[in-house]
Amino acid sequence: MDEEVEPDNENVNSVLAQESSELLRIISGQTTAVIMELCQMRPREGSCDMRLGPGISSATHHIESLLDYYIMAKAADCCNFLQSVCMLCENIPMHLESRLISVAGYANNDLENCSPSVTDGKTSSPLSEKQLIKRPRIDHWEQCIAAVMSLLQRRWERLSERLVMDVQLESVWVSLRTANRGRDRPDQTPGSAGKGGRTPEPDGDYGFMDSRVTLENFLKGCAGKVTILVGSAGSGKTLLMSCLGQQWARRLAPIPPSHLFVLLEFRQLNLLSRPLSLSELLFRHYLPLKGCKDEKRAIVDYLISNPEQSCWVLDGYDEFHSKITKQELHIQPLDAETSLPVSDLVSGLLNRQLLPGCTLVVTCRARHASDLEGLPDKVGHLLEWDRHQIKEYADNFFGLKGHSSHKTIGLQAADLLLSSRHLVAMSSLPGLCNICCIFLEYLLLEASDPSKREIQRESGSKARNKAKSSEEKEVHIPGGRGEKGSRGESYGQKGDQRRGSDDILTDGTNGRAQPTPTEVQIPPTLTQVYLTVLCAFLRRETESNQGSKTTSFPQSVVSTLSRYRSELCELSQLAWRGLEGSKILFMKEDISPEVLDFSIRTGLFSQVELRREDGELVNSYCFNHLTLQEFMAALRIMTSADVSDTQLKTRFSLKTRWTTKSDHKTVFTDSLHLYVCGLASPRCTEALVQVARTSGESGGQSWVQKRQTLVLKLLKNLCQSNTLTGPKILELCHCVQESQNHQLAKQAVDARPTLELRNIQLLPTDIDALAFVVSSAGDNGIGLDFGACSMELECFDVLPRCRYIHSLSFRSRKYGDKFAEKLSSILPNFTTLRKLEFCGATLTATGAASLVSALDDCPDITEINLSDNNLKDEGIKHVADILHKPPKLISVKLGRNNNSLEAVDYLIGKMSSCLNIQNLNVDGRKELTVTLSQNSDLTSHKKSEPTISLLNQNWCKPEMQKLANSLAHFPALSVLDISGGHLDVETLRTLTKFVPKFKVTQKIIANDCCSSVEGLVVLTALLSDCPAVVELHIRLQSPVQVSIVFSGGREKAANEKSKILCLSCCDLLPAHLEKVWWSLGTSSDLTLLDLSSNCLGKKGLKKLLEVLPRLSSIQEVNASNNGIDCEGVAMLAGALCSHTYLTQIHISGGDREQVILNYCPDKREAKQHLKMFRINNSSLLPSNVTTLCRQLAQCRSHLKLDLSHSLLTDQAIANLLKLLPKMTSLQRLNVSHSIASTSGAVILVRCLTVSRRVTSVELRPQSESFIYFGNEKVEEASCRLTHCSLKGDELERLLESLHRGPHLSHLNLSSNQLGDEGVKHFLDSLQKLKITSHVNLSINGLTQQGVLDVARTLCTCNHVSGAEVSLGAEQRCLIWFTQCEGCVKTLSVRESCLERGHLIRLAEIVSTCPSPIHLEFKNNMLQSDWITDFVKLLNNSQRGVSVSIEEDWIRSEEAVSLLCRCLDLRIDIHTIRVNNTTLQLSLMKSTELSEDSADLNPFIATKKIGLVECAIDGHHLASMESIIIKCSSLTELDLSHNSLGKEGAEFLCSVLPLLPNLTSLSIGSKKTCVAVVEKLSEALLQAKTIQCLNLSGHVISDSAAQVMASILPALKSLNLSHCEWSAAGGLQLLIALGKSVLLEGLCLDSLQLNEESRVCLAHALRNINSIRSLKFNKTATATGPSKENEVLHLLAATEGLRLMEEIELDGWRMADGGIEQLSRLLPVWTELRKISLSQNLISDQLGDRLLEALKRCSHLEELHLSSNSLGDLSAARMALVLPSLTHITVLDIAENKIGEEGSVNLAKAVSCLKNLTKLNLTSVGTSELCDVAASLAQCPLIQDVGLGWNSCGDKVAYELARVLPLCQKLTTIDLESNTVSVFGAEALVRALQSCPAVQLIRLWRNNVPPSEAKRLSQRDRRLNFSST
Repeated sequence: MDEEVEPDNENVNSVLAQESSELLRIISGQTTAVIMELCQMRPREGSCDMRLGPGISSATHHIESLLDYYIMAKAADCCNFLQSVCMLCENIPMHLESRLISVAGYANNDLENCSPSVTDGKTSSPLSEKQLIKRPRIDHWEQCIAAVMSLLQRRWERLSERLVMDVQLESVWVSLRTANRGRDRPDQTPGSAGKGGRTPEPDGDYGFMDSRVTLENFLKGCAGKVTILVGSAGSGKTLLMSCLGQQWARRLAPIPPSHLFVLLEFRQLNLLSRPLSLSELLFRHYLPLKGCKDEKRAIVDYLISNPEQSCWVLDGYDEFHSKITKQELHIQPLDAETSLPVSDLVSGLLNRQLLPGCTLVVTCRARHASDLEGLPDKVGHLLEWDRHQIKEYADNFFGLKGHSSHKTIGLQAADLLLSSRHLVAMSSLPGLCNICCIFLEYLLLEASDPSKREIQRESGSKARNKAKSSEEKEVHIPGGRGEKGSRGESYGQKGDQRRGSDDILTDGTNGRAQPTPTEVQIPPTLTQVYLTVLCAFLRRETESNQGSKTTSFPQSVVSTLSRYRSELCELSQLAWRGLEGSKILFMKEDISPEVLDFSIRTGLFSQVELRREDGELVNSYCFNHLTLQEFMAALRIMTSADVSDTQLKTRFSLKTRWTTKSDHKTVFTDSLHLYVCGLASPRCTEALVQVARTSGESGGQSWVQKRQTLVLKLLKNLCQSNTLTGPKILELCHCVQESQNHQLAKQAVDARPTLELRNIQLLPTDIDALAFVVSSAGDNGIGLDFGACSMELECFDVLPRCRYIHSLSFRSRKYGDKFAEKLSSILPNFTTLRKLEFCGATLTATGAASLVSALDDCPDITEINLSDNNLKDEGIKHVADILHKPPKLISVKLGRNNNSLEAVDYLIGKMSSCLNIQNLNVDGRKELTVTLSQNSDLTSHKKSEPTISLLNQNWCKPEMQKLANSLAHFPALSVLDISGGHLDVETLRTLTKFVPKFKVTQKIIANDCCSSVEGLVVLTALLSDCPAVVELHIRLQSPVQVSIVFSGGREKAANEKSKILCLSCCDLLPAHLEKVWWSLGTSSDLTLLDLSSNCLGKKGLKKLLEVLPRLSSIQEVNASNNGIDCEGVAMLAGALCSHTYLTQIHISGGDREQVILNYCPDKREAKQHLKMFRINNSSLLPSNVTTLCRQLAQCRSHLKLDLSHSLLTDQAIANLLKLLPKMTSLQRLNVSHSIASTSGAVILVRCLTVSRRVTSVELRPQSESFIYFGNEKVEEASCRLTHCSLKGDELERLLESLHRGPHLSHLNLSSNQLGDEGVKHFLDSLQKLKITSHVNLSINGLTQQGVLDVARTLCTCNHVSGAEVSLGAEQRCLIWFTQCEGCVKTLSVRESCLERGHLIRLAEIVSTCPSPIHLEFKNNMLQSDWITDFVKLLNNSQRGVSVSIEEDWIRSEEAVSLLCRCLDLRIDIHTIRVNNTTLQLSLMKSTELSEDSADLNPFIATKKIGLVECAIDGHHLASMESIIIKCSSLTELDLSHNSLGKEGAEFLCSVLPLLPNLTSLSIGSKKTCVAVVEKLSEALLQAKTIQCLNLSGHVISDSAAQVMASILPALKSLNLSHCEWSAAGGLQLLIALGKSVLLEGLCLDSLQLNEESRVCLAHALRNINSIRSLKFNKTATATGPSKENEVLHLLAATEGLRLMEEIELDGWRMADGGIEQLSRLLPVWTELRKISLSQNLISDQLGDRLLEALKRCSHLEELHLSSNSLGDLSAARMALVLPSLTHITVLDIAENKIGEEGSVNLAKAVSCLKNLTKLNLTSVGTSELCDVAASLAQCPLIQDVGLGWNSCGDKVAYELARVLPLCQKLTTIDLESNTVSVFGAEALVRALQSCPAVQLIRLWRNNVPPSEAKRLSQRDRRLNFSST
């Protein structure tokens, strides 16, 4: 280090000589006046001509002469000259001016008594006024520098008292980092003259890890720059900055002594809360001066004028409470006199807004360096201590006092220290090295014989007394910045804190055996080390008191902690508060005096001197290291309930080693979570319990264990997370290691098969933590992936501890041969290793040889990746030589290794001898991969042949011949890929000559190898020359592709003789075809020829069509994109007709982009095969259509013509119609999306008249449109023309065509914008149309007027049987036809908002209808008065009229009122009832009324009245009494399912006597009622005419039962279902039932019968032979043996009921016995029409027997067998039995277990049921219901089909869509909970267009997304995707 010469020893003349060159430059730049004045100072005898010439050279000559003179002049004259230069000249660098003034001033003082030099009696030039001003300012500046020097000297004296080792800047090493300086920030480094003549340190890029210098050299050249010194907590940054200040004060530092050295600590700056100026910062808080303001002002002015003469050291940015950010460029400078917050002052210095050009040195930790990004010019990182430095420190620590005992311990301690990775990692930081030494001292003393401790103390006491008068120095534990000990200043502080270390026997052999390192056990975790360290500090207090005998860890720790519970409690609380508040300095008031004194005595605390904002100096205290405070805080967390679980969870997070600007700024080291995890170990529980007792935790051990469990739970969650980055994974490993929990370690590795670590520095301790975790992987194994991680070679000493490693990956240019050599030495330890990656590195052949040789001891290795290195050919050969050795090796990657084709040749040679090589893939120099098969596969008979890929190689003829020769001798090859290497024709010919010799089984790929037609012709010859070649694919346009496929390489199975030639995109001309045919030879096996995307044109097409007949095996020809014009299309059409085996031609695109010819695969069936000509997406002119159709008219085979997506004009359509009659073989014409206008569609409808073969016309412009033809003339067709604009002439032309056409089964004119006028015009012509089924006029914009017009057709058209109209969202309008005369006609009007006038006109219209008519009105917003007026106006005449009106308001009292008003208006109402919200009435014919009119007048002739389920209460019926008593002819009264109550019963009692003809009374209730039957029973006794009685749901008391018993014998029908009675009352009724010999219908559903009642019921049934209907649902449930007997007894009682027509026994669960009994009875019931046996546990076998018994029931109409166990056997029986039961209308077999075979038989059965109306197959156990769906086509009357919950897919939906148009009466299909997709639903929507009768298709819970469901519902509202 250059030493600065003391000013007193400097010679002024020598200084001038040194700086003369710089002074020459400075003086030359001054004004002429200044130069003249300086020259005039020279005495005359030494002067020269004073006249200056005009040029610069003249002035320079005079100045040089002047300087030479004063160099040799007297000292006094020289001083005067230098002072004048400083006073007169501008722009003198501050460091130069300071030096000149200093030397001139000293010299002047020395010579002040000497006479001045005199010339001619005159002195040198006197000082000017400017000199008088500048001189004092410099004096004040020098005084200030002297004061700072004194300050820093005193500061260092205080610090150096505690050092164990001397601090030398030249012994401290710094790693250089690249500074990311702002791009536009100017470099304000002074020039060479500004560096005081020192040799500067050249700036460079310090981005390399190995770039390191000493701290002294690092600081050289930092003048005028911003320098950042980065170091970890405890690395000694503060101590080094203090040392730098001390050396500056001694003029030994790299900082010039003339500069002002300002050392500021950020933690001191934190205390400055109010704004302050630069002057206040200097003189109030850094250097308090007693001078006046003018002096301070002069200093500041000088500083501002010469900022480059100041050096600012800002220490400890990590402790600063604020963040410093880079300011924007070109910002304004700050005013030094303005008061600013301290953060702004610091920011101003760093951003050069204050004192630009000053020297700045900032210290901080690495994590906070990102805050300063863009600001520094230089960045250095303090390197940690290596083992040598650690050992040196330990030797100094233990040998400080020279006692032999300590030296002995020191040797053992050094060995122990270097043997523990935890301790070595800690000791790499000077601040923690001191703690480790104290820790080891404690352990070694504890391990010694405790009985000797007293001798030690006595001896130590004497030594202490002696040491007080000697050089005894206190050992201080570093860890803080401060006067008395600071974090990081562990160059060995010593003193009282090491008390007792010297109090050992001075002789290490004095009767005491020293412990060996093996006798002392180091704790396994960092936490346990700190716990022991804490005890080491605490035992110092113990040593000053009475000692105690202790044992090893943890007993000794527990004992020590229990002794100082209270102190630890308060200290841990203080540490926690500091952690919460980011506080590391504590004042006296923060802690009790006793604990403070205790902490200082034990060394836990260090004292720091602070200056308050008011300038007062105070003492503060801090833990001796940040990690110790964090450990104490962790202790608080684990022992005190003051820290809640939430606070713990908040603090518990993994830190990352990747730092960003957004990171939260903290002063701590983020080690808290580690200590918390470590304290969660069971080994620490007892110690924690001791501390917790003092913290007031009553739970003691249980509370501590609970807190430990919480920590382990948090760790478990992190272990199971799969989102952690590499640094956090590594931190997690440390946490798990601290917890010593192997279960957590296993969970961590189970959650991530590979641990990826990227771009972080790894230490041996990190690998040690990894080893703890990954060694828990077990047999599952785990991978380690190191990417761009800095790793010391020592890490490899630890890596073998990682067991169960299956994958190792190293990726970084930092890894070279040395790295590989070290890795090779440990690879044999990884016996489970399967994958090794060493890529992206700098490996050479030497390193590769080491690696692969080590793999011999890795038997499980399967993958090796050495790509992206520098192996070259030699290295690849090393690898190739071992390929046969590892038995399980599968893949080796060697790409990007600077190799040549020589290495590739070597590998190909190895493939012949090494049978396990399966694939060699070489891609230029980028990729080289060898794939192998395991040795066990070699013995397999299915071993596949190897493949070779040699991509992107530059082949020439010799090289190709060499390769071909090698491959010709190759045993067998699967694929050869030589893509990417351009081959000329000769090279290509060379290859083709050898191809027949190749043993290639699949294919040869040569993409980008052939570029000419000549080469194509050469390759084409392979199809004939090489029998093994079966496919040849060539493409000459970019990308060029060539593929030669051999027989074993076909993707699909094919005829062995079939061959494929694909020559697409080859720019072939017609002339080239001759060469191709010649090269192809006589290859008659060609099945596919692809000539697409060439330039053949019409001529080429003609040549192609000429040669095709010679290709006997051809199946497909692709001639797309060949410029084929319309003439070519006609040629193709002619070929379709003339070529027997040509079956399909597909042309698509306006320029014929697609032209494909298909041939019949089976020549024997060619004549029967349907031919198709498709031309799509083209614009066809009328002439084109004519030409095409004339050609196709010659076709004699069945033909389909597809003109879809081709624009057809009206003229083109007209031309098409003219030729249709001639196209006698046409079966279908597809014009989908080809009709552009309504007129075109109307013209096309004329096909019905021009061709009598048309069976169906389906037209929709710009949508799907088809015309179907039959083979012969048809009698009936169908027509659908939708989505047109049929108005005026278009409609008229359409009607004309329809009149002239054949009979129509149905006509669909929906969505044609007809409106009322168009519909009326159509309806006026309806009588002339020949329609047999229906007309659909939906969605045509009808209004109420249109409704009236549609209704009029019922009267005007004889064959119209019904009409449906809805003006709601459906816009439905259907007119139905029938061929029967005199049938009932139906008019249904829904949601049409009819007004009163509309109803009146409807009444007038229907009154003229000659046939019986039924009117249905639903939700038309009709009012009560309108309804009564309508009923009044109805004219009945000779026909019957019935009306049904549904409105929401028809309920309760309104229902009663409406019924009464209707009865009051008309006496001819035959039946009137209100069911729910629907009014239903029918009128008598006039003939029926006249018979009784004389007798009934003025009474009402109504026969039946009903108010069912319409929310009527009893009091509502009172208004009916006056009306109902007039109904003397009433035979039926139904008031079921209402709330009659007592008032209703009284009403009945009052009217029943007045109804002499009443035969049926129904008052069934859904809710049980007591009063009704009780009240009504006497009235029923008097009503002698009642034969049918329904009392279901009521409670029958015993008294009522007694009365009812006398009524029952006269009844013919009785319904007592759901009734309740007592046992006695029920028995009485059942006994009376036995006397009801006239009874025909009995319903006893859901009655609770006891055993006696069942016996009585069976007896009654034996007495009644007239019963025809028996309903006993859920009456006799068999749940045990006795119950089963009762069921059999009841069934036996029905044996005599031979008139049985209907029987329902649902829910009996009768099982085998009951079914067998029933099967014996069924043949007797020959009149049976309905049987229901649901939920009866009928097995498949008994179901078969039951169905066999039903054969005799030939009148059966309904069969209900749901919810049983019927299977395929029963289904097979149905196929045999049901065809004979021709009357069946309802078949319900839902919820059974029918399989696929059963569904086939079921379909056979259903197809025979011609009268079937309802089929329920819900959840029958199979999804294969396609056959059943198809069978519905044979059921013309089917109305309701249930197929839900069967997992049916689209196949069933497609089949239903097919049969829907055939089922004209079908209304409902249930497909809910199946697997129908959007495609199946789309098919159903299309089918619905032809099915107007269908009202609902349920598709809830299918595979249709909600968005698609909404879209489909909008297309057709009959699709329901909801659950309701």
